[in-house]
Amino acid sequence: MFVDYVEIEVTAGNGGAGCISFRREKYVPKGGPDGGDGGDGGDVIVVADPNLATLLDYRYKSKYQAEHGHGGSGRQRSGRSGEPIILRVPVGTIIKDLNTGQQLGDLDQIDAKVTIAKGGMGGRGNVWFKTSTDQAPRRAQDGIPGENRRLSMELKLLADVGLVGKPNAGKSTILATFSAARPKIADYPFTTLIPNLGIVRFRELKSCVMADIPGLIEGAAQGKGLGIQFLKHIQRTMVLVYVVDIQELDIPEALATLKAELAVFDPALTARPSLTVVTKIDTVTESDVKELSSRLPKDYIFISAVAGLGTRDFLNRIENTLDECRSQKEIN
Repeated sequence: MFVDYVEIEVTAGNGGAGCISFRREKYVPKGGPDGGDGGDGGDVIVVADPNLATLLDYRYKSKYQAEHGHGGSGRQRSGRSGEPIILRVPVGTIIKDLNTGQQLGDLDQIDAKVTIAKGGMGGRGNVWFKTSTDQAPRRAQDGIPGENRRLSMELKLLADVGLVGKPNAGKSTILATFSAARPKIADYPFTTLIPNLGIVRFRELKSCVMADIPGLIEGAAQGKGLGIQFLKHIQRTMVLVYVVDIQELDIPEALATLKAELAVFDPALTARPSLTVVTKIDTVTESDVKELSSRLPKDYIFISAVAGLGTRDFLNRIENTLDECRSQKEIN
């Protein structure tokens, strides 16, 4: 099951209590205080794990507690610090404090980590409270409680290219053709129910990550269809590829519908570098393709992923657009 949003509660460990103790040795009947400090409580740490692709585990368990620090003991021996608890999440997870709305971490790199709840400090033993007027203090500090937070964890997939189109436009076929990903493919709408990722290779040692997003329909921003709930997964992509079926009665209108739904979700997406691909050209005659291409903008790409038509041009255009984006990013 693909889960991209969960809410959990985490509590760091409490600090251990300081110890009240006095030195007791032969021939030293009135030894001074020697109570040790308590250990610190364990932290709660979140780590980005490249082997994970969903937040499913946190759907079934929502509360996490780090180990408490141990109390101090005599002879000025400090208590052992509590072990931290490490929560592993997919790369691309954003963590927020539900009470304050503060973003605590954006784990967009492999093995990135963030401490989201600090363990409490251990209390001081009575050795710290000895003074010239109180040579035998009978007090020590309790440990400080660890932090407690209610968190949201939201996964936004990391991809270079995002495929956006209506249901059954051919996005999954494109991903399956150019990568090793095997999304479900069928000739009916809403075949894709979750985002899929695949690595597309341009040539040896050069590739990109492509995401197939469930199809959008008009009114998606108002809750119709399925795709709108997954649009967040293309917010990190550098390039958008609008996928339009050649069987659409009005291709420019279909494209305008896709862009309108993206604009409602996040206006910044419409300014993202993009390509427009007209798919399934194997379902019409060559003369129909020529006639249609003469009426559409010259930068439209016509392909059939199934028949292998126009695929080299498609990959070249994606590669060149990504190179331009990366060069611009380095300049800025």
